[in-house]
Amino acid sequence: MTARPPSGQHPSDKGPGHPPAAPGAPTGPAAPAAPAVPSTFLPGRPRPWPEPRTAHPGPENAPAPAVRQDPASAESAGIEPAPDRRATARVSYGSAPVPRAPRVDEERHEEPHEESGGAAGPSRVAGRPVAGGGEPAEPRDEAYDERGVRAAPALGDDERRRLLAGAHHDPHALLGAHPVRGGVLFRTLRPYARSVTVAAAGLRARLRAEGDGLFSGVLPLREIPDYRLLVTYEDAELELHDPYRFLPALGELDLHLIGEGRHEELWRALGAHPMSHQGVSGTRFTVWAPNALGVRLTGDFSYWDGTALPMRSLGGSGVWELFLPGVGEGALYKFEIARPDGGHSLRADPMARRTECPPATASVVHGSHHRWGDDAWMARREGGRVHELPFSVYEVHLPSWRPGLTYRQLAEQLPAYVKDLGFTHVELMPVAEHPFGGSWGYQVTGFYAPTARLGSPDDFKHLVDALHRAGIGVLVDWVPAHFPKDAWALAEFDGRPLYEPADPLRAAHPDWGTLEFDYGRNEVRNFLVANAVYWCEEFHIDGLRVDAVASMLYLDYSREPGQWTPNARGGRENLDAVAFLQEMNATVYRRCPGVVTVAEESTAWDGVTRATHHVGPSGFGGLGFGLKWNMGWMHDSLAYLAHEPVHRAHHHHEMTFSMVYAYSENYVLPISHDEVVHGKRALVSKMPGDWWQRRADHRAYLGFMWAHPGKQLLFMGQEFAQGAEWSEAHGPDWWLLDPSYSAEPDHRGVRDLVRDLNQVYAATPALWQRDTDPEGFSWIEGDAREDNVFAFLRFDAEGSPLLAISNFSPVVRHEYRIGAPESVPVWREVLNTDDRRYGGGGVVNAEPLKAEPTGWHGRPVSILPVLPPLATIWLRPA
Repeated sequence: MTARPPSGQHPSDKGPGHPPAAPGAPTGPAAPAAPAVPSTFLPGRPRPWPEPRTAHPGPENAPAPAVRQDPASAESAGIEPAPDRRATARVSYGSAPVPRAPRVDEERHEEPHEESGGAAGPSRVAGRPVAGGGEPAEPRDEAYDERGVRAAPALGDDERRRLLAGAHHDPHALLGAHPVRGGVLFRTLRPYARSVTVAAAGLRARLRAEGDGLFSGVLPLREIPDYRLLVTYEDAELELHDPYRFLPALGELDLHLIGEGRHEELWRALGAHPMSHQGVSGTRFTVWAPNALGVRLTGDFSYWDGTALPMRSLGGSGVWELFLPGVGEGALYKFEIARPDGGHSLRADPMARRTECPPATASVVHGSHHRWGDDAWMARREGGRVHELPFSVYEVHLPSWRPGLTYRQLAEQLPAYVKDLGFTHVELMPVAEHPFGGSWGYQVTGFYAPTARLGSPDDFKHLVDALHRAGIGVLVDWVPAHFPKDAWALAEFDGRPLYEPADPLRAAHPDWGTLEFDYGRNEVRNFLVANAVYWCEEFHIDGLRVDAVASMLYLDYSREPGQWTPNARGGRENLDAVAFLQEMNATVYRRCPGVVTVAEESTAWDGVTRATHHVGPSGFGGLGFGLKWNMGWMHDSLAYLAHEPVHRAHHHHEMTFSMVYAYSENYVLPISHDEVVHGKRALVSKMPGDWWQRRADHRAYLGFMWAHPGKQLLFMGQEFAQGAEWSEAHGPDWWLLDPSYSAEPDHRGVRDLVRDLNQVYAATPALWQRDTDPEGFSWIEGDAREDNVFAFLRFDAEGSPLLAISNFSPVVRHEYRIGAPESVPVWREVLNTDDRRYGGGGVVNAEPLKAEPTGWHGRPVSILPVLPPLATIWLRPA
């Protein structure tokens, strides 16, 4: 991966249109004036999703009680029965009038209002027995008002301060409904509300205002009813489920696996999940933030004020949870983290499965509704062995392939184009969400969310589905090596280094201005391993190309002496990264049969594609990848082609050296995006000479590449010899294929060649069946440096050969004798890159080539083909 500029900081970490979060009000009997907010800023006002009636939640450690249905029981307890529901105005979450937030000069809740139930002093109610209980009646002068509501015990100063500051670990212990002596205590936190009333079958009881948005009261009930809250603002009344009456919606097994770092379906446990919980529709929000003093949920459903929505900590797991009734798909949200240093930060969800479109940064509640239609593809994939199958990859940057197209629009064009050219797979540059488009997706902030630039997650599934139905496999670039420092994302997520190492020298990536992951932390390793599984299982991805593996493996990568610390063995290897990569590969291959992982690894690390349990000479087990990019072949061969033909004799070894190590790993031959940007020039522009010579070299090189052992990958635009470097701003120069352009035949000819290369390749098992078997290759002529000629044989599992001959000189070589296997009496030319159809000179072997009993190149027989200038020919038994 080429060095890329760091992610930019965006002007708002909430996205456009989001008002600032209101600061927590100070403690004390009276609150200061409310902050200035827009007239639509109404904390606690949810979005308009349907709310079925609740089940019977009860207190967290008690069984669900029966619902009180009898109005007479309420009357006997001194609580006024609810009026006929037909006469009660119920304001829907989205209906007018919109309640108005308090003005700056208004105080909230500290002044009692008789009409709002916030009386300053106790009302005197005749002593009555507690409803249904045997406790003695409260004395007449106790704090019952005329509605039968007794003042709740005051919160302790510390509890109140922490709750209002968003730094309480268990707000559910303070809020909601709890059995107490003499009845049930209700407490809720609703900033800007005028009053809050508890409503259940047969009763309505207005709670008392405590100040700072807190309302509470003790009702003389035997058990917790099935209740809702009627929250009155200046202009409206909302009927809501109380989020603090629900038990945790995340199970103990999930928490145990998260703590161990072994939750292979982590995306099902953390993040935002629409669900029905205790009979109520809503969304469960969970986030891992072990160093946080507290976490509050905020979003468009609370007008970006999280004061009323503190989350609870689930034991020692570091996970915070809140089930929010009435919130569903499409809601925007973030987490407000109370940091250990006393500050607060607003963070996007690391596990968000959908995000706002950048530069907006909020997470989006998502539920998938895509119905897959690729069953046949998935069944074939499970039984396939990638190393023994055709594997020709077209690399694509989706946002710029056809700029402006969405995922669904791409699904109408990309599969047909790729299928027409005969590629077996596409490799998509990173699709995970990233804030800076100029990073091409390699600086990820939303590891579980396809970028919203092109559509929704279901839209991306639709694209993958369309490719599969067209018979095209899908690989994606995956970036577990580093992440950007954006203050709303992963960096110091909970106020301390969490996803990154605590040691700043270890955390900072020296090349890209980013942070590296702490692979030694169980939960971080789990975050990444589960992410790899997530893309393969949820999006049916067929392979992961893992970016920048070398930067993960070495502690001294791009670091000078003194800038890194040796490992426990005294070496430079990052042992935690090695263990992570081994676990990731083992998990993906176990859970997702037929998927392949590909390493972009640019060093001579031993055993990149060796099994994890096979220990090599270096003392390490293999990393477990299926394939590895052959960066050495790419650099050497491109360096050879950059020389004028007259000088190539002195660099002949650059084309043959790759066969010295060709079977040390399972290789892919990559001509990727990294080779056609940042001043490196497009592939055809790397070639010397005039336009004819550059195109000829380009075609000859592709023929040599497709015949060489290993799978192949070609970046978009190079299939039609685009002369300009790739730019993410405008993508390939499709206008070169416009028939009205005078040089269009030159570019169309190269594309036609790529199509024929793929067709002959797919139909010739010798070119792919034994890519990882040394018996599948044999040199015929590897030392004709003065002629710039290379000749070799490829064999399939049955021994049937293909003979490839490349002539990288501008000279036609007539009757150039080539040794051949004795078993083949006659050969025929199946591909010639100098064919006129491809824009060549038309020097071809039109007639079959009969073997002559003249030994040559150590072979008992030989043939005499004509070698076109700057061309590659393929011969097969006739």
